Amino acid sequence: MLMERSSALSQPVRQKPPGKKREEDDKKEVEEEGTAIKALTDQRVMTKEALSRRNIWEPSVYYARGNESFHFAGHDISIRESMDTYGALIWPGATALCQFLENNQQQVNLMDKAVLEIGAGTGLVSIVASLLGAWVTATDLPDILSNLTFNLLRNTRGRCRYTPQVAALSWGKDLDRDFPYASYHYDFVLAADVVYHHDCLEELLKTMRHFCRPGSQTTLLWANKIRFQSDLRFTECFKSHFNATLLTELPQQEIRIYKATAKE
Repeated sequence: MLMERSSALSQPVRQKPPGKKREEDDKKEVEEEGTAIKALTDQRVMTKEALSRRNIWEPSVYYARGNESFHFAGHDISIRESMDTYGALIWPGATALCQFLENNQQQVNLMDKAVLEIGAGTGLVSIVASLLGAWVTATDLPDILSNLTFNLLRNTRGRCRYTPQVAALSWGKDLDRDFPYASYHYDFVLAADVVYHHDCLEELLKTMRHFCRPGSQTTLLWANKIRFQSDLRFTECFKSHFNATLLTELPQQEIRIYKATAKE
């Protein structure tokens, strides 16, 4: 082994001409700058959309709260939002998925079904699923859970067959430890506007695949507004891993709702 290593070390190293190396460095720098500018532009798009969601507020640089009211499944629903994080806002994919679930109960029957929502945010989708008779577990990042729990409790207490549960879930992390497949099986996994400007798309897909495995008969319902080219790239990757059907499309809102099961 030592002789092999010495032999490898003794091999001549091809040096790139200084001019060519400088050219490659410049090209790499331009590419990195372009990526940074694109990320900043996407971030601004999301921020503008977030502000427009709550344009009746007087936004604070630090913190602001507001309430949105809805009527689904025969109940008035009041959702507390905040501007401190994207996860504490109601996005159009969530309201579209709620409308679909309410209007297509024969096609998607949630009564007495075990349902998991990933990226639950304010909890609107989980609340509607609970009102439609599902046993729901709503998940999101730890810093989202306080507002999520508040919304769930005040909108489902005394109204639902099952009390919805809340759990922390960071996409792609410790899934086998925190949600071992043998113990956690769901009839439906719900996801609304989980694809946007963030760096966790691979982890999101890994999470979807963890809960929707071949042979599991778990159905994934995913609603999303298409905002960026990365959304379309994720959709193509999503279709390569799942048997996906486009249930409905809302062209004016640029929202698509997919039904999917794992490929065998």
